[in-house]
Amino acid sequence: MLGMTLLISVSCKKKNDDTNNPPVTTVTDQDGNVYHTVTIGTQVWMVENLKTTKYRNGDGIQNVTDSIAWWNLTSGAYCIYRNDVNNLATYGRLYNWYAVIDSRKLTPAGWHIPTDAEWTTLTDYLGSTCGDKLKEKGPNHWGGDNTATNETGFTALPGGNRAGWQGEFLYIGQYGSWWSSTDDGSHTWIREIVGWDDGVLKNPANAKSSGYSVRCVKD
Repeated sequence: MLGMTLLISVSCKKKNDDTNNPPVTTVTDQDGNVYHTVTIGTQVWMVENLKTTKYRNGDGIQNVTDSIAWWNLTSGAYCIYRNDVNNLATYGRLYNWYAVIDSRKLTPAGWHIPTDAEWTTLTDYLGSTCGDKLKEKGPNHWGGDNTATNETGFTALPGGNRAGWQGEFLYIGQYGSWWSSTDDGSHTWIREIVGWDDGVLKNPANAKSSGYSVRCVKD
């Protein structure tokens, strides 16, 4: 079965009363990649998707380009969308679930992959149009038919995913898909933003071998 069905629209209850927060600091990962950060409510988020090829202790993460090999993985791995290095600077890398939960940690010290509850804190704080407040403004990546404001400075981009049957790459330019660190025994939860919707969607991962983007939140 190709793709992923959008299932659950996240409840976004509170009105955003802290808009136009510019990135105020930077953080550097294990590879030396530098990320801007932004404060939204009580949380501090990275403005770019994670790009690291190493765990926090310096161990390398395997780069798996073959689609069948990717789909059959049960260990941590990353890839670039369509294995095209031209997508790296803009969209970062895609990681599977096994990299997300690895005890060596994907994230820089002082940062972590957000839980499902932390994603909900973000979307509840921003209100019913939380997706538009998080998406990059303008047609450069999302296309012209959207109402994004990016008033938070989060700058969500449609980096696609590797969640199709047997490791297909899907939906760049249409979807942004990000891991949470939460597996409740029934589902492993992700968040998705799409170009034609002003909210943020909560969905179960297609599979633990799927590849999604990672945004980090400060401890």
